[in-house]
Amino acid sequence: MAGAEEELNLGLLCFIAYRAMETDVFEALAQAGYGDFTVAQGRVFARIGPDGTRLTDLADQARITKQTAGFLVDQLERAGYVHRTPDPTDARARLVRIAPRGAAAVAVAREAEARVEGEWARHLGAEDTRLLRSALTRLREVADPYR
Repeated sequence: MAGAEEELNLGLLCFIAYRAMETDVFEALAQAGYGDFTVAQGRVFARIGPDGTRLTDLADQARITKQTAGFLVDQLERAGYVHRTPDPTDARARLVRIAPRGAAAVAVAREAEARVEGEWARHLGAEDTRLLRSALTRLREVADPYR
């Protein structure tokens, strides 16, 4: 149909929503004094597990090279967001763990995420929000190898 807007694919629609939340989170971080946190660092940082994560796993999950992950973790470590500790399961390996400054930044990010989700829920309504969460959770079963 001439002049009709082309329907966007689901991946792009999810990405648009993700980027909107990401933008709000990084604005909140900057306002709270964490303006030295970059999006690239955040994408690696977000993959650090509660008990720490090996650099190779961070690189794999972020889909970047080990060298790039190492560079980003070095920056995060210098800024006080993470620290490295020996891996108790392998003396040759080290784990990247969230430092207290990183934990404080996570708290700010979680508040921003909750605020954005609240805005979306008010826009969509309770039932559509529930359906969206359910559908995306089910989609994760086939789309997220790290779930």
